[in-house]
Amino acid sequence: MPSHLKRYQLSHDLHFITFSCYRRKPKLGNPASRVVFENSLEHTRRRCGFCVKGYVVMPEHVHLLVSEPADRTLATAMQALKQSVSRTLALRSTEPFWEPRYYDFNVWTAKKQTEKLRYLHRNPVARGLVAKPEDWAWSSFRHYATGAEGAVEIESKWTERRREALSLA
Repeated sequence: MPSHLKRYQLSHDLHFITFSCYRRKPKLGNPASRVVFENSLEHTRRRCGFCVKGYVVMPEHVHLLVSEPADRTLATAMQALKQSVSRTLALRSTEPFWEPRYYDFNVWTAKKQTEKLRYLHRNPVARGLVAKPEDWAWSSFRHYATGAEGAVEIESKWTERRREALSLA
């Protein structure tokens, strides 16, 4: 990552985040490690108070579309997430689990949000891991397609409708 990277936080924007495993090694290359990541993401989402609009866990990197946390910086929340995963998956490893930085792109418009969601959901297909986005279990695609609840709460129209129904009951 460039050292002159500017981050625009505290802007109340969504952020498209990408971070990679150390030296792009497939440290998330098996289903169990991807489940650990999803569980850590949900735990961090709750603890730090941010919304997840979308995500995909690839063998050597992750894409997230998230809001800013309510009471801390996004950088602090990402650090907590990465530490949680590495403490579980690389406790006794001699090398780092993650590359030290992350890519952050502010998403200002609904059009750009849709573009980023399509990109991250299609990433496993583009990489040849599956034939269709719905075949990759470690992303938010199934939630958007069917409303299915997974390991990570996704902030969407489905979630909004579910909350409305609960409040009316």
